Amino acid sequence: MSLENRLTFNGDGRRAESPHPKSPTKPEPYVVSEPLKKAVNLAMYLKRPLLLEGDAGCGKTRLAYAVAYELGLPLYRWDVRSSTKAQDGLYEYDAILRLHDVEVQKTQGAAAQQPELGDEDNDDVPSENRDPGNAKHYRKFGPLGKAFRLKDHPAVVLIDEIDKADLDFPNDLLTVLDEPWEFIIRETGETVTAHPDYKPIVIITSNKEKGNLPAPFLRRCLYRYLDFPSDPKQLKTIVQQHYAAQEIDSPSATLTQTAVSKFLAERDRNWFKPPGTSEFLDWLQALHDFEAKPYSAKQLKKDTILPYRELLFKRQDDWRNSGKAAS
Repeated sequence: MSLENRLTFNGDGRRAESPHPKSPTKPEPYVVSEPLKKAVNLAMYLKRPLLLEGDAGCGKTRLAYAVAYELGLPLYRWDVRSSTKAQDGLYEYDAILRLHDVEVQKTQGAAAQQPELGDEDNDDVPSENRDPGNAKHYRKFGPLGKAFRLKDHPAVVLIDEIDKADLDFPNDLLTVLDEPWEFIIRETGETVTAHPDYKPIVIITSNKEKGNLPAPFLRRCLYRYLDFPSDPKQLKTIVQQHYAAQEIDSPSATLTQTAVSKFLAERDRNWFKPPGTSEFLDWLQALHDFEAKPYSAKQLKKDTILPYRELLFKRQDDWRNSGKAAS
C-alpha cells in the first residue's frame, strides 16, 4: 500500500467518510496518548498484532473500538475463553447439521439443487436453501475468518483476554497471523488468504491471568503497557469526552473535580483490585443523577467513606477495607 493510501489513526475521534456498515456507530470517548497512537500506527504499518497489557479497566478493549470507529472499519470481536481454540476464530463446520439435512432429504425426497452461494461476508444459509451436497453451506466464519475474506478494506479484529485460553492457543495463532496469512478449510478444500494490502488490524488484550505469554508469540507482536490515567487532567478529559459522546448532561465542574481528586486519592490505597476507568465513570454518573439532586461536592470532600462504593469495589477484602476511613 502506497504511503498516501496508508491508513493512519489520529486518535482525535473524527470519523472517516463513508464508514463500513459493520463499523461501530457510536463515537468512542477514548483519550489517546502520543506513544499509544504511534504504537497503533506502527502495528498497522508492519502488519503485526498489537498486544496490550494493563490493569483491568484501563481501556485496552475500548482502543479497538476507537480505532474501528475513527477509521470507519468493520470490527470483529473475539472473546477468548478457557476452552477457546485458534480454529474457533477462523471457522466452524457443522457436520451434525449436515447429517441431519441428509436424513431430512432422504425422508422428504431429494430437493432441487441449490445454487452455490458467493463470497458474501455473512455465510449463514437459510434452512430452506441448505444443500447437503454443498459443504460450503455448513461452514461459518469466525472473527478472523471474516476479516481474512475482505478484499477492498481491512477490518479491526479484537482478540480479548487471550491469556484465558490454553498456552497452545497463542502459538497456534502464529501460523495464521504471519506470512502467507492464510488458512485451509479442510471440509471444503478452500484456502482463505488475506489480501496483501488489507490484512486485518489485530489488537490483542491480556491481563496476565496465567502468567507470561509464550516467547515466540511475544516476538511476533508489538507490545504496549497501558497505565491507568492517574493524571487528574487526563481523567477529567476522559469524563468530558465520555459525556460528549453520550450526549447527556454532564456533572458540574466542581463535582467532577472533587470526584477525580477523591477517586485518585482512594485508588492509591492498597487495593487487591483497584477500580478502573469504567468503574469511575459509573461512580461519577451515580454521584451526578442517581438521587433527585446531584451529590454535593462539599459533602463528597468531607466524606471519609466513599458513597456508592458498590460501584468501585468488587472483592470482599476491598469492600471491607473501603468501609474504613483512609489513614
